[in-house]
Amino acid sequence: MFTSVLMIEQPLTTVDVDFVTTLHGDDPVSFFVLMQPRGDRDRLLRAIDDVALGELPEALHEADVPEGEAARGPAAQALEHSLAALRAKGAKAVGQIVEDHPLDKLKAVVDETGADEVIVLTAPHLVEEFFHRDWASRARHKVEVPVLKLFAHNE
Repeated sequence: MFTSVLMIEQPLTTVDVDFVTTLHGDDPVSFFVLMQPRGDRDRLLRAIDDVALGELPEALHEADVPEGEAARGPAAQALEHSLAALRAKGAKAVGQIVEDHPLDKLKAVVDETGADEVIVLTAPHLVEEFFHRDWASRARHKVEVPVLKLFAHNE
């Protein structure tokens, strides 16, 4: 069985689930999903990304989206939705909310599960990607397995 650690920051869409569950053909796959709640310290970067992507309304409403402790409830719901969707496609799936230090947690999960790969499923983050400070770029220096970066879909 192929084991993937899947880092997400929003609920998986139907398209995302279809894509990650078919990456390895008909081989059975198990997922350990790490859900990162929104943090308040990256609000400015998200607003800059929104402007760069031409999404001005989203930039104006960044302060309206729950962050920090207030984001834990929505993150838990997103995680449960994502796990259920993966299981409905026949994959084994477990997961947890990332409390602190997401890359340290990622490394620990990769080591504990013997994962074959890491999949980072994220929205575009232009500023972080330009400076190679996005999750996928940083994860490549932290884990000793391949790291695949995919852009999440919106429904």
